[in-house]
Amino acid sequence: MSESKASLLPANSSALEKALDLGFGTLLDRVVPPFPALMNPLQTPVEFLPYLAADRGVSEWNTQASETEKRLTVGLSWQIQRQAGTPKALNHAVESLGFTPNISAWYQQRPLGVPYTFDVQAIVGRSWSSGDHNRLIRRINAAQSERDQATITIVHETLGGLSISSALDPPLSDSEFSLRGALPETVLGARLTQTGAVLHYTINDYDLRAQP
Repeated sequence: MSESKASLLPANSSALEKALDLGFGTLLDRVVPPFPALMNPLQTPVEFLPYLAADRGVSEWNTQASETEKRLTVGLSWQIQRQAGTPKALNHAVESLGFTPNISAWYQQRPLGVPYTFDVQAIVGRSWSSGDHNRLIRRINAAQSERDQATITIVHETLGGLSISSALDPPLSDSEFSLRGALPETVLGARLTQTGAVLHYTINDYDLRAQP
């Protein structure tokens, strides 16, 4: 005979109340607790990722991004916020988009760079979407120190040659932008006439150019 379960009902409970208590208790025992997997960016259901991102204060979110990128974005959000203003945060900001980062602060450059500037190289090993450059700029702006200025170089590598834009993406063409304290959002420029496996795009507060 099974052991009777503890109940919070008083001694003068009716038979109906006791039956309801027993029935609902049995139903609750069948529920599989969602924690802690629900709060783990790598294990939570994909449909729950937007809510987990909001809970962690993610400011840049793309509903069209891949599941892998969404999980990276949520998983690295706290590290970026805790370490904001440091090279580690910049690395995480680039990694959260699925890119490979290479950060170089001004004091690490030879010859020395301009004080309080740094170079961010984002190596792209996946297909490039038309809004990726603006998303990268926003994430760098969120991770960098207010006093710092960044130069972002986008390196797109493919196995079969150069492939920057897909059929749905417009050709890369020069675009004007206004200067302000943070890196401006732009529509990337420079028409692709080069051939090869790697092309560098550099974005900073002053110019936008393609480097072969």
